[in-house]
Amino acid sequence: MLYKISLENILFLDIETVPEHPGFEDLSEETKELWTHKTQYQRKEEFTAEEFYDRAGIWAEFGKIICISVGYFTFKGENRAFRTTSFHGEEDAILREFKNLLESHFSEPYKLLCGHNAKEFDFPFIARRMIIHGIQLPSKLNLFGKKPWEIPHLDTMELWKFGDYKHFTSLKLLTNILNIPSPKDDIDGSMVYNVFYKDKDIDKIINYCEKDVVAVAQIFLRLRGDEILDPSEIKHV
Repeated sequence: MLYKISLENILFLDIETVPEHPGFEDLSEETKELWTHKTQYQRKEEFTAEEFYDRAGIWAEFGKIICISVGYFTFKGENRAFRTTSFHGEEDAILREFKNLLESHFSEPYKLLCGHNAKEFDFPFIARRMIIHGIQLPSKLNLFGKKPWEIPHLDTMELWKFGDYKHFTSLKLLTNILNIPSPKDDIDGSMVYNVFYKDKDIDKIINYCEKDVVAVAQIFLRLRGDEILDPSEIKHV
């Protein structure tokens, strides 16, 4: 049961990704061909491979991570706080700093990672990019040979499914129906490419990513039957 999990043992997270290169023209001829083949089904006849390239950030083979934001609960007596922080910069450094956090503070078997649709996107994306960069996977992301009940991952979208494998619910919709303040007040996922490559405003992306982390934590609290966080309990560190 969720209420038996200590909140202090959960690391909440969200990532933001973009295409690895600013434009389709920056790709090698071989990579252009691979991208064209990879996206043929999704594009159909509606878009050329070049027109579709701004969506490359959803594939780890063609995208990169520009921000990993995390959040965790702390308690002092009856007072609780939810602290957020972010890793950004060069992707290799982002991944190594995140790995260091996992290994130094969340390596124990009873500690868990939690995101929204993270089992389908965030966790595998991070793991694939680590392998691409030659970074050995931390135990929390190395799932080879593990049984389902040994995988230390929680997913608020999966929890909301209640066993319904066909059901997809966005973070925005779930916060709305659960009466949680929406994190989507500045930008949305479709705008990250332009904000990063054209506006060059990484601070806006970090703010957006951290708000998503808070939203995931709020949803988890609601699923447990707990009171959601008051703005005064949310701290950036």
